[in-house]
Amino acid sequence: MFKSFTIVTLLALSLSSAVFADTFKLSSQDIAQGEFMPKAQEFTGFGCTGGDLSPHLKWSGIPKGTKSFAITAYDPDAPTGSGWWHWQIVNIPNTVTEVAAGAGSTKKELAPKGSMQIQNDYGSRGFGGACPPKGHGVHHYRFTVHALSVEKIELPADASGALAGYMINANTIATSTIESLYKRD
Repeated sequence: MFKSFTIVTLLALSLSSAVFADTFKLSSQDIAQGEFMPKAQEFTGFGCTGGDLSPHLKWSGIPKGTKSFAITAYDPDAPTGSGWWHWQIVNIPNTVTEVAAGAGSTKKELAPKGSMQIQNDYGSRGFGGACPPKGHGVHHYRFTVHALSVEKIELPADASGALAGYMINANTIATSTIESLYKRD
């Protein structure tokens, strides 16, 4: 009995270590977990004067079965009652594991080929930087890469952030997030 228990325990431990060996991980040259974002990631408009530049993002440890990726940037602290979508991009091919700074540009075609940028809460298709109300305190910006079980999410051209979020979450295998901060005094 003890020998069987030991074998089963060792087998379970070896399998669990294999599962955790390649953890899905998001990294960036521009933003860091729990750190304040630079002015480059601030919106241009609504009284903000930043560079409106989406950050560089790179992911590794891709989960088995991943057929595409999505990226979302969301501020849960926006005083809207529903947060604020700063960026949603879907249908990123599973061969892409990095986007350069500026890939979310609304003026240049820098997003991965075949991907689709959803209209953000500023009303444009692409990245819209941080612009919390002055004196509103620190806001948390969640940049998340989603490994998806489908090659393509079918969305109408005028899809809302909520619909895109629903479809992304319905097809997510795994996620990895960097939560950065921003504040305007």
